[in-house]
Amino acid sequence: QLRLVESGGGLAETGGFLRLSCEASGWTLDYIDIGWFRQVPGKEREGVGCITSSDGSAYYANSVEGRFTMSTNAAKNTMFLQMNGLHPGATATYYCAASGNCNGYRLVWGPDYWGEGTSVTVSA
Repeated sequence: QLRLVESGGGLAETGGFLRLSCEASGWTLDYIDIGWFRQVPGKEREGVGCITSSDGSAYYANSVEGRFTMSTNAAKNTMFLQMNGLHPGATATYYCAASGNCNGYRLVWGPDYWGEGTSVTVSA
């Protein structure tokens, strides 16, 4: 059973940065599509980006393209979300996820595995 544990959330100022981590256990991330989502209370969870297992290509939502970068460390079986140029609109709970299919910029047909979420707050 794949288990995902996030860390790295917190408070940042506008223009600042945060790096989220998502450590996986029970399965190798290299073999499945992975991604990040975020959710604001009262709104639907939205895809931030995803990485395909086939060739490691990364795709991003327009709202974060050029400012957020996903990466993985195979040795640590960990995925990362580097968030630069933060603004208050990025305030949300961020979730890493795995399995399903990276289509466009979000995982579809799943994902079956979710982290518990980590809170990000960006002050004006």
